[in-house]
Amino acid sequence: MAFSPSRCLFLSTLILGITISISSNSWFGAWMGLELNLLSFIPLIFMKDNQYSSEAALKYFLIQALGSTVLLISAVMIMMKMQVFSAPLSAALLLKAGSAPFHFWFPPTLEGMMWPQALVLMTIQKITPMSLLSYYIEDQMMLISVAAMMSAVVGALGGLNQTLLRKLLGYSSINHMAWMMSALLMSESMWLLYFAVYSVMSFSVVMLFHFTQTFHFNHLLNHIPPGSAVKMVMFMSLLSLGGLPLFTGFVPKWIVIQQLCWSGYFFLLSILLSSSLFTLFYYLQVTLSSLALSSAKTKWSIKVALKSKLVIMALFVNMVGLLIPSAAYIFHN
Repeated sequence: MAFSPSRCLFLSTLILGITISISSNSWFGAWMGLELNLLSFIPLIFMKDNQYSSEAALKYFLIQALGSTVLLISAVMIMMKMQVFSAPLSAALLLKAGSAPFHFWFPPTLEGMMWPQALVLMTIQKITPMSLLSYYIEDQMMLISVAAMMSAVVGALGGLNQTLLRKLLGYSSINHMAWMMSALLMSESMWLLYFAVYSVMSFSVVMLFHFTQTFHFNHLLNHIPPGSAVKMVMFMSLLSLGGLPLFTGFVPKWIVIQQLCWSGYFFLLSILLSSSLFTLFYYLQVTLSSLALSSAKTKWSIKVALKSKLVIMALFVNMVGLLIPSAAYIFHN
C-alpha cells in the first residue's frame, strides 16, 4: 500500500472512526463512528493494479451498509424499551465482524483485496464490532456462544479445500473469531490479549506473503527461491498463527483454554480444540507443499529481495512463545 497523502488521510479517519465508536456513550455515536470507518476504508481498498478491488469495495460497502442499517434500527427500538431487538443488534455487529453465521461475504471480499488491505480487514476492522459486543455481553451470552461454535466449525471446514491463500487466511480469521468471542465471554482483557497476539501473528504472515507476492499455493514454489530461509520463517509463522505449541500463537489459546475449563464451558472448548486441528492441517498443507516440493527456475519466476529485518522480525515474533512457559514457571516459583 503506497502511503500517499490521501491514503494517510483516509487511514487517519479510519482510526478516528474506531476511536469515536468505542468511546461513545450512545448507540448513535457508535453508529457515526462505524460510518466514518466504513467511508474511510473503501478508498483504501481501491488499487490501480488490482482489477478486483472495485468489486471487493462494492461488496464491503453493501454488507457494512446493511449491518449499519440493522444496528441503527435496533438501537432506536432498544431506546424505546423494546429489549427484544438486542438480538438483531448483536447480529448486526457479528455481520460487520465477519463472524459465522454471517460470514458469507468475508472470504470473497478478502480475495479481491491486496495483502495490506486484507490485513486491515482481518485485524483493525474487528476492533469496533467486538468492543461494542463487549459492552452488553451479559445479555447475549447464549448468542455469542452459539456464534463462537459456528465460527469455529465454519473456519475449520471452509479452509480445507482452499488453494487461494487470501481465502485461506479469511477462513482462518473466522476461526480466530470463535476464539476471540470465547475470550470475550470470560473478560474484555482476555479478548484484547488474544486480539493483540493474533494481529501480530497475522502481520508477520501477511507481510511475508506481500513482499513475495504470494497469492496461490503454486506461488510458494515459484516466487520463493529453493532453500531460502524465508520458507522456514513462513512455515513457523503459519504454525504460530495456527496455535501450535509452543509458538507465540499458542499462548493466548492456552490462557483461553484454562479460563474456559474453570468456567465450565467444556462443550464450547471441545469444539474450539477440534477446529484447531483442522486449521493446523491446512496450514501444514500450505507449508509442507512449499518445503517438500522443488521446482526448476522458470523465466516467469518472480525474484523478490526480502529485507533481512522483516525475516528476523517474523522469526523473533513467532519464537517468543517458546520462552513464555519457562518464564511463567520461573515467575510462579
